[in-house]
Amino acid sequence: MEAIEKLHISTARALLDEGKITAVDLAQAYQKRAQEHNGELNAYLEIFGDVITQAERADRMIASGDVHPLTGIPLIIKDNILIKGHIASGASKILENYVASYDAHVIENLKKQGAIFLGRANMDEFAMGSSTENSAFGVTKNPHDLERIPGGSSGGSAAGVSGDLAIAGLGTDTGGSIRQPASLCGLVGYKPTYGAVSRYGAMAMGSSLDQIGPLAKTVDDAQILFEVIRGHDTRDATSLPDDVFGSAREVKRIGVPRHFLREGIDADVLAIFEQRIEELKERGYDIVDIELPNITYALAAYYIIMPAEVSTNLARYDGMRYGVATPGKDLLSDYTQTRGNGFGPESRRRILLGSFVLSSGYADAYYRKATAVRNQIASDFKKVFESVDVIATPTSPTPAFKIGERSDDPLNMYAADIFTVPVNLTGVPAISIPMGTVDRKGSALPVGMQFIAPQREDESLFSIGRDFETIVTTAYAQ
Repeated sequence: MEAIEKLHISTARALLDEGKITAVDLAQAYQKRAQEHNGELNAYLEIFGDVITQAERADRMIASGDVHPLTGIPLIIKDNILIKGHIASGASKILENYVASYDAHVIENLKKQGAIFLGRANMDEFAMGSSTENSAFGVTKNPHDLERIPGGSSGGSAAGVSGDLAIAGLGTDTGGSIRQPASLCGLVGYKPTYGAVSRYGAMAMGSSLDQIGPLAKTVDDAQILFEVIRGHDTRDATSLPDDVFGSAREVKRIGVPRHFLREGIDADVLAIFEQRIEELKERGYDIVDIELPNITYALAAYYIIMPAEVSTNLARYDGMRYGVATPGKDLLSDYTQTRGNGFGPESRRRILLGSFVLSSGYADAYYRKATAVRNQIASDFKKVFESVDVIATPTSPTPAFKIGERSDDPLNMYAADIFTVPVNLTGVPAISIPMGTVDRKGSALPVGMQFIAPQREDESLFSIGRDFETIVTTAYAQ
């Protein structure tokens, strides 16, 4: 069998279809590697005990000719996506023993294909964070430098795929939680159009912002996984009909908001970005400067809207129906002790902030103004997309920072999302693709290029993504 480090979905698919390996062989190899290396990465909260049983089912499907793109492919799944019969904790003490009673829509689709779930990935508690330092079950480490964070909140999935503990994986993206860890771990991360993938069975953080998406080694792998998990679902009121999505159109004009790239971005990250933009130009793309007048307010608006939705969504975790309960002297103290002991510091911070901005007398001053800004940013994007096909920015302003480096500075931590949150606010799709590495004290750390497309034009991003991959591969070969 080809070395695990070189496998991606299409190469593994070929080996399985040609009978060179079985799904059990592949699952055992990844299970063994995960067991051997998870201690240093903490990518998995749990490696499932039924992996080989799943693989045996995949082998029976292959033998009967019931073969799909993901049949027998080992995946890592973020711990806020429900898999029936398995714990789904959201990396929180308050749900540490909760066993999912049903499958998420995306899991249903993957099971139909015969995909193999290796285990549940570590994450920032309830997806609140940009570093996977906020997990109740320990920090995940970046495979490129074990002293650094993998990004967040889907850091476990990213570290698992980047460290070759799975072929690909699923994360969720509320403000960049797929794309930012993809950038910091050298992967492709895809955030679909809002509504392209059902949120049924995913723990809600920010209901108007959340989307499930793939973390993978190549653009092709990300597209394969996306095509399987997407689709209309009547159980999700925000799920879009399949017929509203356009086919891939040729990308010719790329807009670059250089006015937004002047502050807060590391000089070497910006230098690689500009180098890749120039290479895109040499390849025949038309590069134009664009203006997004209100994008500088996106981060502030996001950190009002998102906590407001968090405070509402996390109200259900009170120990009354499921999860860990801490008894008190009366009903009120049952609630306060359960939530006070069960939620970590970042979750408590965002619940309090969200409750404040929604409270009487402050909703007009904060929440409604932030919503108005959100609508204006969406209008700015719509106008720009009349003259360009996609927008390009760095995915993250910096490479992975050291564990603990920003723990006491939440505002600096939130700044890591500056290029990703506008995408979630406006509901448009975006992809992060590795564009190179920068050096930090002898460590070559990955950084990513982000391409953004208009709503429902997801296919266009895979088209330019493959072309960009070729450009980067060529640059490294020279």
